[in-house]
Amino acid sequence: MKYPLFSVIMVVILFGFLGCNSSNQQSTLKLDTVQDSTDIAYSITGLDGPEAVRYDSHQKVYFIANFTGGGNDQDSTGFITKADAKGNIVNLKFMTGTEEIPLHAPRGMYIVDKTLWVADVLGVHGFDRTTGEQTDFIDFTQFEIGFLNDISADSNNRLYVTDTGSSTVYKVENGRPSIFLDDLPSAPNGITLDPVSGNFILAPWGGDQVFYSFNASGELEEFATLEGGNFDGIEFIDTNLFSASQQDSSIRVYNPMQEMILIHTTGRPADIGINTDLKHIAVPYIALDKVEIWELK
Repeated sequence: MKYPLFSVIMVVILFGFLGCNSSNQQSTLKLDTVQDSTDIAYSITGLDGPEAVRYDSHQKVYFIANFTGGGNDQDSTGFITKADAKGNIVNLKFMTGTEEIPLHAPRGMYIVDKTLWVADVLGVHGFDRTTGEQTDFIDFTQFEIGFLNDISADSNNRLYVTDTGSSTVYKVENGRPSIFLDDLPSAPNGITLDPVSGNFILAPWGGDQVFYSFNASGELEEFATLEGGNFDGIEFIDTNLFSASQQDSSIRVYNPMQEMILIHTTGRPADIGINTDLKHIAVPYIALDKVEIWELK
């Protein structure tokens, strides 16, 4: 049977439209129901004080910063674990630094091109994310370091590092660190880039609940006030801001239309990581020596 060309074109367009809508619906997160442990896709155990997770979408692997003894001790025991997207450890001590400049208690991480940048006790380490070799070290000892904690970068590959102990944000440009913001109204822990405004968001540590944002000129303003407290890692998926609240052991989600607990975690969550391919959220627990990977709905 022959069909008019117009009818064939309309059928193709209709199926294409429905197919696109179906795909969009499948990829859209509802984020309207509190999730429970049945949504844990994988658990990574055998770690040593995991403080932060960063997902590498090119290699389909997680990097996990092991805090080991924690604090600011210069004990040369820190390391970065490499695990696959299903939670299998590929190399427990994939990155350790060098004998002269070892990792002590690695924290927040961020990927820029081929380099995984890692905040540590005395500065920021740079590692080749494919080989694990340490390629850079940015020394912060010229400053009165409190507690270097988390790290992010702008579109020009300038790094921004939070210092929770001194309520400071440092900027690293062309390999040189400088104080960018100091005397902040609350001690900053996590830092991430807002995909909508292009500003950075800071998560407050301690009892503060006001999240601040700042732009490239260093102008600071209030972003949002969230329930919870002792906030650690923060990350965006689309316009949704996910935050780890240690005060009530939860992962919270915020956007202009809602603010709620999304996950009651099994311990106190630290610096979370997002698997941008599968919409998984990796939650590290320093005290439990494990990372749980939750499937977001």
